[in-house]
Amino acid sequence: MGSNGDTLRGSIGLLVLRAGMSAMLFCGHGWDKFTHLAARAQDFPDPLHLGSAMSLGLAVFAEGVCTVFVAIGLFTRWAVIPIVILFVVIVFIHSAQDPWKVKELAALYLVSFVAVFLLGPGSLALDSWISLRMGPKKD
Repeated sequence: MGSNGDTLRGSIGLLVLRAGMSAMLFCGHGWDKFTHLAARAQDFPDPLHLGSAMSLGLAVFAEGVCTVFVAIGLFTRWAVIPIVILFVVIVFIHSAQDPWKVKELAALYLVSFVAVFLLGPGSLALDSWISLRMGPKKD
């Protein structure tokens, strides 16, 4: 298959990576934090010393709000940044002394979302659709 097939496969691959990782993070972590916000606010880990409530709020924003944007491919690179920061903190600060088994999932999320940041959302994303509709910029 020629470059058009390669481009389509690449875009499908990015869609699977982007939407799949976002859905798993949202369903496995973000939704629970969002629905139990008040109950978890006092004892949530605070590795950056911002306060438990603020740390939880930032985690909910990354795992709840940003994952939705990444999944649909809207403001993708901007939305990935809080997720990457969250997992850098988890892997290298919060779980720094933990054995690999404990931080492996967080490291997988980190690597996956760094890849999305570097590769972009692909052509099967709202970012691409909006870009096509807006057309080239005129001077």
